[in-house]
Amino acid sequence: MSGRRIEGARHARVTGSVPLTGRAWRTIALAGALAFAVTSPVRAATSGRAVSLAPSETRVVAVGPVGLTVSDLDRAVEFYAGVLEFRKISEVEVAGEAFERLEGVFGARARVALLQLGDEQLELTQYLAPEGLVFPAGSRGNDRWFQHVAIIVSDMDRAYARLREFKVRHASTGPQRIPDWNKGAAGIRAFYFRDPDGHFLEILSFPPDKGAARWHATDRLFLGIDHTAITVTDTEKSLAFYRDRLGFRVAGESENHGTEQEHLNNVFGARLRITSLRAERGPAIEFLEYLSPRDGRPYPADARANDLVHWQTRLEARSLDGVWRGLRSAQAHFVSPGPVTLPDTVLGFRSGLLVRDPDGHAMEVVER
Repeated sequence: MSGRRIEGARHARVTGSVPLTGRAWRTIALAGALAFAVTSPVRAATSGRAVSLAPSETRVVAVGPVGLTVSDLDRAVEFYAGVLEFRKISEVEVAGEAFERLEGVFGARARVALLQLGDEQLELTQYLAPEGLVFPAGSRGNDRWFQHVAIIVSDMDRAYARLREFKVRHASTGPQRIPDWNKGAAGIRAFYFRDPDGHFLEILSFPPDKGAARWHATDRLFLGIDHTAITVTDTEKSLAFYRDRLGFRVAGESENHGTEQEHLNNVFGARLRITSLRAERGPAIEFLEYLSPRDGRPYPADARANDLVHWQTRLEARSLDGVWRGLRSAQAHFVSPGPVTLPDTVLGFRSGLLVRDPDGHAMEVVER
């Protein structure tokens, strides 16, 4: 492992309710903007070309939980449970060679909490050792390390008022309504904010004529996670990874722009191509390709799972070995040395591997 992870002076810890800004991530800083997280019905997703789908043994069948690294697990759980109404369902402490190999962090010991909202789950991980880099500052949504989860709410005004009550940090100016010209998403409202470590989150509400039936329940304010969104450089390259190699299906596409988009993302001139993909079960994965501005920075080559910038989305596969062989033949960038068998199933699976997509986003492929 690089000496970068050993020097204590380079592993400052987040201690306040806002992210620190003193880390020199070379040229990096994490995403401060998001895209509208809804897509219209799929239109010419394959541009008329025949698509060679992944063989059944290498397909991903489920997505989730979505994981992120936090600096203080107790504080993070209090935020997600107390403000956003997630329910904590488990907590474990993990260490050992298998966990180190899986996550690519030597000497790792971590506390891991699993939270649930509706049918979806978040996995929060605090590395007790070694502590990673703090959340980078001065970021924008077109930087390629950006990721968020979209939490559906039954009432946007009430949800926004609740976030204001808890003095949650804004990322958007305020809730934005997708305009009527955008037929596939007209009337949808969205707002972006940040958790105590600086991770970006979204709340989103659907008008009566859009969204799944369960997103129109009125018995709760926060209903569940619709998708996780990632910024990508090239949609076609990302489709080759997720659709052609892992068997995701394209569920929708849209192109979003205008003053609402700019104020939602806090990126002047933002114009995005958005593509939604789904497996058989679980939340969607959305690509956010910035058609403009195109000055986003690449994912840092030295990022590790214990850095606060790290998200990892769990993908359940029919055959972990099949996925490993297929991605290896495609020269994918693996964090794990290969499939790793864990000594138990406290993390919810017995074997897995961590791999990065073409833009550096970490995907944890597992087999139960």
